[in-house]
Amino acid sequence: MTFKPNRKFRREYDRIFRRDPAAANLFLLLAELADERGQVKTDERELAALLAVRFNDPHEYALGRFPQ
Repeated sequence: MTFKPNRKFRREYDRIFRRDPAAANLFLLLAELADERGQVKTDERELAALLAVRFNDPHEYALGRFPQ
């Protein structure tokens, strides 16, 4: 199932991005990894590796950019 951010998610992402861009991209990654119930099964080490692979620069705006 492909993650499609709705308007509420985009507004929340934008709000978080203004304060802390890296936190907003972590929020986006968690939303992409979550299952139907919103649960993410991973640990901190794996999450850090996924963050490094998913984003070229963790501080850039990435909401419209999808992973390759």
